[in-house]
Amino acid sequence: MLKKKKNHRMSNEINAGSMADIAFLLLIFFLVTTQISEDKGLLVKLPPWSTEPPPDFKANSRNLYSVLVNAQNQLLVRGQPMDIEKLRENTKLFISNPRQESDKATNPADAIVSLKNDRGTKYSTYLRVYNELQAAYTELRNEMALKKYGKDFEFVTDSQKKEIRELIPLILSEAEPTAFGDEK
Repeated sequence: MLKKKKNHRMSNEINAGSMADIAFLLLIFFLVTTQISEDKGLLVKLPPWSTEPPPDFKANSRNLYSVLVNAQNQLLVRGQPMDIEKLRENTKLFISNPRQESDKATNPADAIVSLKNDRGTKYSTYLRVYNELQAAYTELRNEMALKKYGKDFEFVTDSQKKEIRELIPLILSEAEPTAFGDEK
């Protein structure tokens, strides 16, 4: 019989020859199966690029709904302070003008919503204001679809959507932001 020495230990070896292959296969697996979420932003249709200066455009002040967001994230709508929570309903009233008031748009097709920010405006405030203005148009179009066709705007036909968009076009003009703290 062989005697084992006291200090002799069994050497435990792990065969690591295929570890690199396994790691490589796992890397490929995760790259192929992982879906990378795309950043989503605001969907805005920009005018085509032109080297010519834009033509002079004189809008009737009655049809202009100006929204200014200053560096302190406060709203000034048509010269009056307003909370963001009231912006959507106020915009809808301006565009639709149900009582035919002289200080609101003559009709929805002529209404122009102008948004101007300060460079110090928080991005979250800008998005909230922009969303409220977009939501006003969405709700007006939905109301029109319900009134004319008895369905929500998203469920009417494409030709009906086009007709409603012509009656209530989304005209949202964004002005160049002012310098930080320069609300003029």
